Amino acid sequence: MRIVFCGTPQFAVPSLKYLLTQTDFEIVSVYTQPDRPRGRGQEISFSAVKEVAVAAGLEVQQPAKVRAPEVEEHLRKLAPDAMVIIAYGQIIPARLLPIPRLGWTNLHASLLPKYRGAAPIQWAIANGETVTGNTTMRIDAGMDTGEMLLQEELRIGAEETTPELARRLAEMGAPLMAKTLRGLAQGELTGRVQNPAEATMAPMLKREDGRIEWARTAAEIFNRMRGFAPWPGAYTEFRGQTCHLRGKPVAGTAVGEPGTILVEKDLINAVCGGGSRLEITHVKQEGRREISAGEFVRGARLKNGEQFGN
Repeated sequence: MRIVFCGTPQFAVPSLKYLLTQTDFEIVSVYTQPDRPRGRGQEISFSAVKEVAVAAGLEVQQPAKVRAPEVEEHLRKLAPDAMVIIAYGQIIPARLLPIPRLGWTNLHASLLPKYRGAAPIQWAIANGETVTGNTTMRIDAGMDTGEMLLQEELRIGAEETTPELARRLAEMGAPLMAKTLRGLAQGELTGRVQNPAEATMAPMLKREDGRIEWARTAAEIFNRMRGFAPWPGAYTEFRGQTCHLRGKPVAGTAVGEPGTILVEKDLINAVCGGGSRLEITHVKQEGRREISAGEFVRGARLKNGEQFGN
């Protein structure tokens, strides 16, 4: 089966590597986002998918705009049997969809129709879900609205963060993609239409999503800390500065306004909604390195009754 693979971040890498090991698939080209400056030095670097593709000696295409006429010309010349698209980062124009005879197959990191959009893993954790999974689907003109092909569930760990869950979903998704492609080629898979009434959205994260709302319960804040790691993180204001926090819910109740700080030796608890308590384990003040709660207590000379938040 002649395949064109479209993907950019690390999440797409396990599927590309897996398909390369299967003798019934041939990756004839890889599409990925253009090289971009990254890190403090703003050095130009390859995407995670490009690094794998180059190491494997594959043809790599990096159009700034996939809707450009030369992209359509190139794909028609390749005449692929299937297009695999995983976190590519560009919207595919409708005129390209009929080119592969088996269509465009996407791996989406949720149990569709829940969590359509750019950040399904982050929002599933942030909303306190205990089960998620992968869905392979046909690409259509909508945002994650195409027919579903195969699904596989995965339990979310009680303290699992977005990077940890993303790694597990990516590894689990690789054989699921291969199974989907074989099922399509053999005519054994029939797409299932999504029920729009069951759809939920997982929009791209904004910095503001990381602002801690202390009126939420400690469990809700903890879920958002896990889901929004590493960006935008979970942050609040303290003494006029922005502080990024890490922590976990603890048993017991507390009296005070949400955001009130309770200090006991080297321990910091914050009062949250409903009188729940969040133990703060790490603090990173603006422009400084992350430190433990104990270091923060001593360095800031923290006092009982001070306040996180506005």
